[in-house]
Amino acid sequence: MTETPSTELLTRLDAGQAIVYGGNLVARVPAELAATFRAGDRLVVVHETGDLLHIPRADHEIVATAVGAATGAFAALADVGDDQITAFFDGFAARLADEEVFAAVAAANAEDVADARRRARATGRLELTPSMRTAMIEGLRSWRDAPVRRSQHVGTVAHEGWCVESWRDPLGVVGFVFEGRPNVFADATGVLRTGNTAVFRIGSDALRTARAIMSVAVQPSLSAAALPLGAVQLVDAAAHAAGWALFADARLSLAVARGSGPAVAQLGAVARQHGVPVSLHGTGGAWLVADATADLDEFSAAVRNSLDRKVCNTLNVCCVVADRTDALLGAFRDAVRAAGAARGVEPIVHELTVDDPLLGHEWEWDAVPELALVVVADVAAAVAAFNRFSPRLAASLISTDPAAHDVFYATVAAPFVGDGFTRWVDGQFALGQPELGLSNWQSGRLFGRGGVLSGDSVHTIRLRARVSDPDLHR
Repeated sequence: MTETPSTELLTRLDAGQAIVYGGNLVARVPAELAATFRAGDRLVVVHETGDLLHIPRADHEIVATAVGAATGAFAALADVGDDQITAFFDGFAARLADEEVFAAVAAANAEDVADARRRARATGRLELTPSMRTAMIEGLRSWRDAPVRRSQHVGTVAHEGWCVESWRDPLGVVGFVFEGRPNVFADATGVLRTGNTAVFRIGSDALRTARAIMSVAVQPSLSAAALPLGAVQLVDAAAHAAGWALFADARLSLAVARGSGPAVAQLGAVARQHGVPVSLHGTGGAWLVADATADLDEFSAAVRNSLDRKVCNTLNVCCVVADRTDALLGAFRDAVRAAGAARGVEPIVHELTVDDPLLGHEWEWDAVPELALVVVADVAAAVAAFNRFSPRLAASLISTDPAAHDVFYATVAAPFVGDGFTRWVDGQFALGQPELGLSNWQSGRLFGRGGVLSGDSVHTIRLRARVSDPDLHR
């Protein structure tokens, strides 16, 4: 007779204690973790790295409550009319456009920016500028006016006496983690357009701003549209542990991490091992390749226009072919200097070889443009280096040879491939849809959707049978 294994709760940790993971791997509990762990807390072992993540009870409970509210709201949205969702986006946009209402958001954001500067934190993505505000309002109005509805018929397979219909229907609760990006509130509420609900966890840098947006814009807009308040939830916790708890909640239908770096990669690993599909690019940075036929003016413009600011699609690595080095390097250096001059700084260029693992590093900068330069034998060598070292996000080729572009597209392992500046990789700019997130191919190609995640791409496919012959059988 087989005995059922007993289940016990973890109530304490001891320094040096062995934690088994991955079947045959062991992580040891550090003394600091053992000292801070309390009964009711949770421990997540990241199987990809062996990292031990401590989730205090309070953070877990905040997240559990928010996800629970969003789960209930998702069910309630089935009885809500599309016009109510339209009214929510209209109201949200109107409140952000109202100077009196927005004053509270602006004041909170000013506090966040000042606090970040005191701590020597970058504020390029944190500051809610007039242009960011305008973009948020426009994005919300695009969701208001979008023809997308929550249930769409996409096809029918007819049989004798019956048929099977395919329908696009809502997916569920979408969890978002983003650092210092107030505009994501407008972008990510787009999931409501297709009947989904959202739970946000924002970094401590922008938490005041997030609270203000929720208080004066999101919640009043939900109430005015008679939508359940749980449809948009903010995890009001500053600790990273709240993000881990959110992505470890199996009630999420999708986890979206905005940003890049090891922290985002770690969040993706947590979601995957808890069975939650994830959209993220743990590392960003675009590559630009110039071949021997490249037009120097086009190449120079592509470099300059790919360095206007640091985001995931900013030029990170530039490859020039060896048999035209002098001309291409001259155009490259002039363009990079121009990008620096626009900011009043001297840019930083790392000259690397084609086999240097640093080609996979994302150069993070706020004010001083920083990127890598590598001389390659030919475009094929650049593609091989991209496929080997890069996070496989975005690649562009500058060439006047159409055949070269076709080969480049066929061989480079990237979801975003272009023939000019790299900063086109953006849902709003490229597709006219507010972007919820981008995915690279660092963890493999995506199944069933593109690299841009937007509100109308958050759906599931359901099959519905309609039987006209009551005697149908198998």
